[in-house]
Amino acid sequence: MMDSDTSDLSQDELFEHYRFEASKGQEPLRVDKFLMNFIENATRNKIQQAAKQGHIWVNNKQVKQNYRVKAGDQVKVLFEHPPYEFLLTPEAIPLDVVFEDDQVLVVNKPAGMVVHPGHGNYSGTLLNALVHHIKDLPNNSSGRPGLVHRIDKDTSGLLVIAKTDMAMANLAQQFFEKSTEREYVALVWGSLKEDEGTIEGPIARNPKNRLQMMVFPEGEQGKDAITHYKVLQRLGYVTLVSCKLETGRTHQIRVHMKHLGHTLFNDGRYGGDKILKGTTFTKYKQFVENCFKILPRQALHARTLGFIHPTTGKQLLFDSQIPDDIAKCIEKWEGYAKHLDG
Repeated sequence: MMDSDTSDLSQDELFEHYRFEASKGQEPLRVDKFLMNFIENATRNKIQQAAKQGHIWVNNKQVKQNYRVKAGDQVKVLFEHPPYEFLLTPEAIPLDVVFEDDQVLVVNKPAGMVVHPGHGNYSGTLLNALVHHIKDLPNNSSGRPGLVHRIDKDTSGLLVIAKTDMAMANLAQQFFEKSTEREYVALVWGSLKEDEGTIEGPIARNPKNRLQMMVFPEGEQGKDAITHYKVLQRLGYVTLVSCKLETGRTHQIRVHMKHLGHTLFNDGRYGGDKILKGTTFTKYKQFVENCFKILPRQALHARTLGFIHPTTGKQLLFDSQIPDDIAKCIEKWEGYAKHLDG
């Protein structure tokens, strides 16, 4: 009779849910603490249960919760059931469709919507809406239907979805070759010295905070990342900038702007939800708090998206309006900047 304890299951009988590689700068750290830093919304109890059941593997070997992760370790979390994204439930969630034909779909994602299911976000995602809207979407290399690229939960803006295998391959190649056009609008803390410039710096996970990414200027680790920025409007203690991506790394604009010394306004993960520039006056603090209430997320919007259509070969370029929350926050700062100028 088979034991109900899943620790006897071979790796072949389990499904991989998470895979992480410990960075070069990783100090020895218990695997349960390491995974707590890596997996959003994970409780220590859940991770310890996974370890007890033999579901945590390092370098293809089962480990206990007290195993110390070292630089270069391959850490995997496996379970008996497939990851939730493979059990996608179609949901009748309205989509803001900007363009659609038989090959591609361009949508304007609202802030607050997660792009695909993951730990703690098992429904209500863009992907749940897409599989309801379109039948038989092709899988990308990660097994996620239709997705060619993604943007963060609290970033709003344009995304292109592939509706056929051919479109998926073609668009993936365009993103790989960096031939797509992607422009974001961001409100950042402080006044930039230059009116325009380029930020170059490899991006990898922050070894001290695994939920953050960071720039490694010496190039000792990370993936190459290039962001071109241009000042659109100077508003006293904040600046409105346009950012064009040459590469598409996780949190790229958020990390690059922080590295430049200009963290995105109200970006809680990177410290932008504190008053980073300005005065100590109580009225100013109240003003900023009001701005945070108007815009309760990082001030980032994927405004422009351009690519070559997979079958017609035509260059397509789409623009979207800056959403109300960012627009109202800009308006508040415009009023404040006039007061400063006066």
